[in-house]
Amino acid sequence: MESKAQDCCACSAAPKLVFACSGSADVGAISDQAARKITREGKGKMFCTAGIGGRVPEIMETTKSAAKIVAIDGCPLNCVKKSLENAGFANFAHLQLADLGMAKGKTPVTEENIAAVAEKCAKLLEC
Repeated sequence: MESKAQDCCACSAAPKLVFACSGSADVGAISDQAARKITREGKGKMFCTAGIGGRVPEIMETTKSAAKIVAIDGCPLNCVKKSLENAGFANFAHLQLADLGMAKGKTPVTEENIAAVAEKCAKLLEC
């Protein structure tokens, strides 16, 4: 069940999906808020990571048809990445907040941190 997520076409009406960590740590909150910001700005659409884990048919089908997928993980456990891979998706971009210098338990949930993650995510969604 491999996704065609990275085959991005300007003529496509397929969605650009963002799956985010929404864990209990500060980096989970930043990931979640960055995905919501991307959605508000119309650069992508936050989608349900739990639906991927639960293999909800409608969520799986929409994800298969996505023009592009980005997984945002707050910490090095990479729950979002693993959820997508375990569901059979392999063709997606992955953003790990540690790569941006953000560490679990040490990164305040600020507008500046949320904006930095949203900006990086938006670049990954570009065709």
